[in-house]
Amino acid sequence: MLHAYTATSDDRAAEWEPTYSIAPRTKAPVVREFVDDDGEMHRVLELARWGLHPSWAKDKGPRPINARLETIATNGMFRGPFSSGRAVVPMTGYYEWVAADDGKDPYFIHHPNGGLLHAAGLTAARKAEDGESWDITFTIVTREARDAGGEVHDRMPVFLTDDALEEWLAPGKLEKDQKEPLLGLLEDVSTAIAGQLVTRPVDRQVNNVRTLDRSDPSLIEPLPR
Repeated sequence: MLHAYTATSDDRAAEWEPTYSIAPRTKAPVVREFVDDDGEMHRVLELARWGLHPSWAKDKGPRPINARLETIATNGMFRGPFSSGRAVVPMTGYYEWVAADDGKDPYFIHHPNGGLLHAAGLTAARKAEDGESWDITFTIVTREARDAGGEVHDRMPVFLTDDALEEWLAPGKLEKDQKEPLLGLLEDVSTAIAGQLVTRPVDRQVNNVRTLDRSDPSLIEPLPR
């Protein structure tokens, strides 16, 4: 589930309703920072489509929803956005699934007190079909799962502390000598946050995309014991 974030919002992001299951190629809020022509820095909350689609990519090419932390500085799809398109994807948790004899059991992984999590994201912009506006797309940076996340899956989002969030969002293109320290910071803080996360089983209703009501908060409620 994703929630709004304290930042200046564009009109579309301000009207976005909480969603308890985000699908690839649908829009969700992301936070970015930029410096305007007068040198003033802005932090904005805006809607972006999940699935990175850089301006140089073919229309029918891949639109990855995840990017591996281990290769974002070198992979051709991600190294540009890592250098100058960093963002934060706010969420209260995420789903993973475990195979069972009769299907797949969904689990919701979240902070123990229900607090907001800040996932590292990468964004790209390309001109919209109208030739005037811009379409923003994003992907979520992932890492090897640890602790709660590792119990049900081998990968998990890279989550940021408040201090790391500030450094990750800082606008401007990364210099070569800035990349490794930033990657090391993400490894350290995401390991610490992973150790705090908890996992709970939830109802299989989240599995059926045809009948799923993505605005239903019961999607993330624990199963009755």
